[in-house]
Amino acid sequence: MILPISADLIAERNTAHLAALEDDYAALGRKLARAGIDIDAVKAKVAQFSVAVPSWGAGRGGTRFAKFPIPGEPTNIHEKLEDCAVIQQLGRATPRVSPHFPWDKVGDYKALREEAASLGLGFDAVNSNTFQDQPGQPHTYANGSLAAQDAATRAQAVEHNIECIEIGRQLGSTDLTVWVGDGTNFPGQQDLGRSLDRYLEAAAQIYAVLPDDWRMLLEHKMFEPAFYSTVISDWGSSILAAQELGPKAKCLVDLGHHAPNVNIEQIVARLHRFGKLGGFHFNDSKYGDDDLDSGSINPHQLFLVFNELVEAELNPRDGFNPSYMIDQSHNVTDPIESMLSSAETIAQCYAKAALVDRAALHAAQESNDTMMAFQALRRAYNTDVAPILAMARMEAGGAIDVLEAFRLSQYRSRKAQERKAVGLGAGIV
Repeated sequence: MILPISADLIAERNTAHLAALEDDYAALGRKLARAGIDIDAVKAKVAQFSVAVPSWGAGRGGTRFAKFPIPGEPTNIHEKLEDCAVIQQLGRATPRVSPHFPWDKVGDYKALREEAASLGLGFDAVNSNTFQDQPGQPHTYANGSLAAQDAATRAQAVEHNIECIEIGRQLGSTDLTVWVGDGTNFPGQQDLGRSLDRYLEAAAQIYAVLPDDWRMLLEHKMFEPAFYSTVISDWGSSILAAQELGPKAKCLVDLGHHAPNVNIEQIVARLHRFGKLGGFHFNDSKYGDDDLDSGSINPHQLFLVFNELVEAELNPRDGFNPSYMIDQSHNVTDPIESMLSSAETIAQCYAKAALVDRAALHAAQESNDTMMAFQALRRAYNTDVAPILAMARMEAGGAIDVLEAFRLSQYRSRKAQERKAVGLGAGIV
């Protein structure tokens, strides 16, 4: 296995930071021990935690108005995989890549899977794209895809999703994520009931060809690109569709796809209660689907989400195996740095949620002791778990200080000399 960053550089910088890390880890261990928590047990849980990175996230994103690429940005799936390998090599929490088709289409998927493995990577959920028209496409998605009035357009969208399943089988994936931009911009533009019927009929055709060990992850979004109505607009629409399709259909929650101030952690608990929590896309938002770096705006909300995820993990009901993925648009930062930072923030919130004294929390809840229930969460949230994450990374071969190691490697400047420049974009992706 040939990895992108020099192992000697990582080892050299880790040696420089090791004494301070050991001191911080020992101090935190003593603090946790007073609360009856074994720091090594928490570290072991953190070492097992992972989140996928999106292939498209390795490139610069954009606003609806413009995209400003940076030198060394990837131009194809092979270069994206190399960048994702950097994130995994340094951070050791992102061993899988979620590809998007047809953006990542190649001629030989067996070879692509082997290429990823040579970089220490596997593949996560495959994502279909019926929200953009592609060159040579016979039917437009301008008026919808799975919910379009035109039967030929719906058939085209179904065929594309089935193609994604076949690609995913070759890559070793077991999940298909389906998000459609279908909706309306004007009252009366479509019949709201019949558009949902068309979606369900088309989605059932995709569901019918899912392999036995696959899941179909339905992703809801309140608005955008449609601004009056969206076919699968909220978790209610998503869970009803998933229940109608069958047990292999699950709901996927994206942190930016809700109305402002929605209680997302409660949605997580509800979906788990009915066995329909299939996946989670991590990002952050200030106004809408901003796709900002995870935890950059509201890290406490991310912690509360993980509190429910850990609760679900401890009480799995019909099973608990959500597909976790970062889903961000990096418009003003280096995408590798943003995903390194985000993966660390996500793992931090998982670690903090793992520190919650569940017995004290549940006892306070049962006795209606509001303040003590809140304090059980607040004590865990206020704990600096950075030494646990850094120690787990280092022991797995990663970097104690991931951003320092990345910048010292001069990886981006080297790629700027090797790769073809990305042209100016009109926006988004």
